[in-house]
Amino acid sequence: MAWNVFKFCTALRALGSIMIVFVLAVIGVTYYAVVVAHYGPSLFLGGFDTVSAIVVLFLFHFLLVMVIWSYSSVVLTDPGGVPPNWRPLRDEEKGDADPLVGPGYGSAEFSSNQSAMPGDSTNQDICFCHKCNQLKPPRTHHCSVCKRCILKMDHHCVWVVNCVGALNYKYFLLFLFYTFLETTLVSLSLLRVFMEFFNDGEIAETPGTLAATFITFVLNIAFALSILGFLIMHITLVGANTTTIEAYEKKTTPKWRYDLGRKKNFEQVFGTEKKLWFIPAYSEDDLRRMPSLQGFKYPTRSDWEPSQQQ
Repeated sequence: MAWNVFKFCTALRALGSIMIVFVLAVIGVTYYAVVVAHYGPSLFLGGFDTVSAIVVLFLFHFLLVMVIWSYSSVVLTDPGGVPPNWRPLRDEEKGDADPLVGPGYGSAEFSSNQSAMPGDSTNQDICFCHKCNQLKPPRTHHCSVCKRCILKMDHHCVWVVNCVGALNYKYFLLFLFYTFLETTLVSLSLLRVFMEFFNDGEIAETPGTLAATFITFVLNIAFALSILGFLIMHITLVGANTTTIEAYEKKTTPKWRYDLGRKKNFEQVFGTEKKLWFIPAYSEDDLRRMPSLQGFKYPTRSDWEPSQQQ
């Protein structure tokens, strides 16, 4: 019998904001070890030491800004919830449009005159949540930690104390990406000090500085290796336009209805504005015209038929 990891997610409530404090503490220790203890003083040594310190400090601070920006975005951004008394829009209200564009693409209607039509193939993924006691859009799942339905829910992340869903998934991926680069940079920049720690050579550092450096190196290399695997997994999910929950539930058939091809799948998460792909933000045009960025409706592949849904 398979182990259902999702039924244990209620245990995450006890962690609360402790994880945010832990993340900030790791950032603080890392900053002390890299900037204050080592590469800050190296700026005044001259020669190659100064040049290498400038490069490391520039990259470190740039990546640190992007990590904090992405992290705060995924923590503070609502992943997307289902409005009370939500009802799907009828076909006649949608009209024919581009797969990525269309009136009514993500509008949450509150009118009691609208309802899901059982015979409508576009509404086949619309289900009823017995915990919230209301209809929920396609790809929506109920989170037992947040106690509500989340649009295109991927998972509830203990590190960000928030659900990862339609409205903050890009920010979460950027957080993983920049954290991997930052932790890799820190690990490589402190490798020399870490190696000297086990050699017979004398190290001109205080015990406190040595302890901070050792802890920083071990934590960052551990985070880099673990995040790498997690990042590869999510890159694969983005390439297939699926989520962790959908992959777990084995709904991704060879003809997954939302698989639009790698380029469009990527745009469904990151938008079409290339200059904003690596920034935790969207253009107003993308937010207006792309249904997936609103979380209520998702374009499907042209060769998909309702009979192929499992």
